[in-house]
Amino acid sequence: MAEVAFKRVLLKLSGEALAGDKKTGVYADVIGKICDEVKNLADLGVQVAIVVGGGNFWRGRYGHQMERTTSDYMGMLATAMNALALQDTLEARGLSTRVQTAIEMRQIAEPYIKRKAIKHLEKGRVVIFACGTGNPYFTTDTGAALRAAEIDADVILLAKTIDGVYSADPKIDPTAVKYDQISYTDILTEDLKVMDSTATALCRDNQIPLMVFGIDQPENMVKIVKGEKIGTIVK
Repeated sequence: MAEVAFKRVLLKLSGEALAGDKKTGVYADVIGKICDEVKNLADLGVQVAIVVGGGNFWRGRYGHQMERTTSDYMGMLATAMNALALQDTLEARGLSTRVQTAIEMRQIAEPYIKRKAIKHLEKGRVVIFACGTGNPYFTTDTGAALRAAEIDADVILLAKTIDGVYSADPKIDPTAVKYDQISYTDILTEDLKVMDSTATALCRDNQIPLMVFGIDQPENMVKIVKGEKIGTIVK
């Protein structure tokens, strides 16, 4: 195994990251580049788990006239579609993968079982977690923090549309300052929109470091794992 800073990582992808500029659906070139870098991580001997969102197919705000739980369950099903797309793309690159879902759908994926997930990782398989926590009112950010804690991940790699954590949204405020490092407590105190507050507190309480980087340069995943200072570290 090559010298790496992290041996087991959890990659958190938003659904929109798979759509690219199209914003909806799955864009083959974009998902292909992401999966190329996941393969590079695996080739280094890094154990990779992935949590994926579903915003490219469904977001809670679309269902504002629906009962909240119905809308949230629809979002969970959207994450399962993205997980299958990731699985297919990764396997086309020769990687062995498993999709595990927090809602049972036996014909297409395994139910989430912690011990099975860890065993898959130890065997070099990429494990993709879908359907968030399986509960309404919780985001896939919280799902990522929960799964990272359960599988004892060394770090969460949080792929964003911006290249780190800023004092404000740099797309709106040109004076926003980028942080090289920040604490979870400061994120909560300053109400920075890195992850939702439940996920942020869960990471803080379980002492899981978070590396925030720009998904427009997916090769940064490998650089981070090799110890380069990319984006923002939260701990």
